[in-house]
Amino acid sequence: MTTTPVSTTSEADVQAIDQLRTLYGQLRSEIAKVIIGQDHVVEKLLTCIFARGHALLMGVPGLAKTLLIHSLADVMNLTFSRIQFTPDLMPSDITGTEILQDGEGGRRAFEFIKGPVFANIVLADEINRTPPKTQAALLQAMQEMVVSAGKHRFVLDKPFFVLATQNPIEQEGTYPLPEAQLDRFMFLINVGYPSAAEELQIAKATTGSSVPSLAKLLNGEDILRFQDVVRRVPVPEHVYEYVVKLVRKCRPGGAEAPEWVKKWVMWGPGPRAVQYLVLGAKARAVLQGSYLARLEDVHAIAEPVLAHRILVNFHAESEGVDSAEIIRRVMKETEG
Repeated sequence: MTTTPVSTTSEADVQAIDQLRTLYGQLRSEIAKVIIGQDHVVEKLLTCIFARGHALLMGVPGLAKTLLIHSLADVMNLTFSRIQFTPDLMPSDITGTEILQDGEGGRRAFEFIKGPVFANIVLADEINRTPPKTQAALLQAMQEMVVSAGKHRFVLDKPFFVLATQNPIEQEGTYPLPEAQLDRFMFLINVGYPSAAEELQIAKATTGSSVPSLAKLLNGEDILRFQDVVRRVPVPEHVYEYVVKLVRKCRPGGAEAPEWVKKWVMWGPGPRAVQYLVLGAKARAVLQGSYLARLEDVHAIAEPVLAHRILVNFHAESEGVDSAEIIRRVMKETEG
């Protein structure tokens, strides 16, 4: 198996990758001061951020999802905004609204008051607690990095990330996210319960009076620079080919799909999944200190990229098969 030589990466990018690898360890150490356990969640969130993507965190309440995202904003020295999604939330509560103000000479004019979406990191808390109309208010911001309000069009500051939390859809009072909204999240990250040892540590560390302070390790300009470095990471041809084969095998209507995929899958991932698999592999490679994307990087981020882009049918559900199982089986059957 041939790979792209390291020499295709410039000396400046090699230095930047080495710097980011060191920063990655420091970021995880800082976050560990307030978040006990959840290492895989922190890794995937940072991978998503440096790949310039948005992330959706799935888990029951009380697993420190909000604290984790707020802590990320602190250590990255970014502006942070939290939107609590509720059934009565309106789109203007997210984007902003025009208010009639008194001006000079007694004249009155409308002034646009920016909403909470105008921040570097936007936490969309319990996003599936609000109806699809309000959920869709984030679509333009997530995809185009702009907000349109009346005659106004505002460009959002960069970097910009939407990190949303979602309750399991089986819970009462939740609305399924539309497919178009789901597809704009690069990763779906499942947040599980801590282990017994971690939960014991949580009990000891979080019930006292001391509150740890977090160091600010980088800023928005640093993140934008590292995101550009990630984009320039070389990808061997066989990795590109593997990603395309992997995605096409997950589509039940395609000729490449195995019979069991056609039996269990209602619809599969689109071309955006291919893009996100490549970008996610690049970001993970850089955070691991590698100068090119490898197959193991694709394997590591395949499930969070693909899980919410594969909809299983009734036959799969009746047999206890979910999208994660589909992904694992397709990867096992796909040669790199």
